[in-house]
Amino acid sequence: MMNKCKDTTKKQRRHQGGFTLIELMVVVAIIAILATTAGIYLFGALDDADQAKAQSEIKALKGAVTAYMLKNNRRLPESLDQVSEFMDPPKIPQDPWGNAYVYTKDGARKFTIISYGADGTPGGTGPNEDISSDNF
Repeated sequence: MMNKCKDTTKKQRRHQGGFTLIELMVVVAIIAILATTAGIYLFGALDDADQAKAQSEIKALKGAVTAYMLKNNRRLPESLDQVSEFMDPPKIPQDPWGNAYVYTKDGARKFTIISYGADGTPGGTGPNEDISSDNF
């Protein structure tokens, strides 16, 4: 009778075993696929956020240039540094990619403020696309 109990216990242990290596590998692979998919969407959202921040800063700089013009008899500033007093805080920001905004005067009363995007060079698409004050 003792041997019969030992045999039954051994059979129960075989059937109670944990996960097999293959099952664990399948679960890890599924988690990796989900994490990769989430990462792709996250990086896309970060690019969109950087572009939105650049647009917002360009709008603020455009307002500061306009305020400067109103205070100085409709004369354009020579550089963005001259409009810092009209910014809050009084500092000219860099674009989200660490580059300076490009300010150009186009005549007596027309100006453009540009961020060249993530690559810092003119042109490009996606996150490298130029963002200009002429677009809004």
